[in-house]
Amino acid sequence: MKFEKLALIGCGLMGGSFALALKQAQLVTHVTGYSASDATRQKAFALGVIDSIAESAAQAVQGADLVLVAVPVRAAHLTFAAIAQALSPNALLMDVGSTKADVVAAARATLGERLPCFVPAHPIAGKEVAGVEHADADLYQNRQLILTPLPSNGLRKIAQAHDVWEAIGSQVITLTPELHDATFAAVSHLPHLVAFALINAIAQQPKGADYLSMAGPGFRDFSRIAASDPAVWRDILLANRQQVLHQSALMRKALDDLEIAMTEGQADTLEQLIAQASHTRAQWRLGSGVADADS
Repeated sequence: MKFEKLALIGCGLMGGSFALALKQAQLVTHVTGYSASDATRQKAFALGVIDSIAESAAQAVQGADLVLVAVPVRAAHLTFAAIAQALSPNALLMDVGSTKADVVAAARATLGERLPCFVPAHPIAGKEVAGVEHADADLYQNRQLILTPLPSNGLRKIAQAHDVWEAIGSQVITLTPELHDATFAAVSHLPHLVAFALINAIAQQPKGADYLSMAGPGFRDFSRIAASDPAVWRDILLANRQQVLHQSALMRKALDDLEIAMTEGQADTLEQLIAQASHTRAQWRLGSGVADADS
């Protein structure tokens, strides 16, 4: 399996890492890149992430047999609309969006006869830093990759998508778009929301800066994702708001249970609730399902 041309729409961390991974595995001959920012395009070219610069998304996909859309989920609709007419009918089109139902809806509204080309994907990988300068050919190694195939995808196209990600080291799992969004609302989107809220709650206190200065490794590990890209997470939380709000309500109930036990001095109940969480966490193993969520 080798592709003649990868069209990379969005030359940031995720897209850039995909291009570098394909190059490292010798799976692609040429990479053409397009980003809305000319500075990003130039940087990607200078770093060797892409081999040529396109002046538009449509120009990038012309003649491409593989297309990766690595833009914020909010931009998916406009991106698909821009490339639909230029996309080859035999091309494999994928995305890396952290939500799927909204991206699938955007594809159905814009791709027309090219919809069978699109196999939605979500690599469970990332960093708390953004930008093509942080692109890493090994970013997807030993990380889970979720495919959410559409009824219009043929078995050959799905297998092709599976093989691409597996070839660069990913462990491929298949879900429906709806189950994907429900799952990641619980194990990724809500944890980000909680991390954002925690940092803000501390920082807004008069002595917040002093409190933060005393934080140790546990706080560092728990709060790491609060440093994630604000625009990216704004779009993710809004796109999947229904599922995230549902998970947030469940967490409020669990927090209420703990607070009631503390308020009423119910030591046994409090210990039982903590033990329940401790046992569940002890039984969980990174990569054992779809709970490994950096993005």
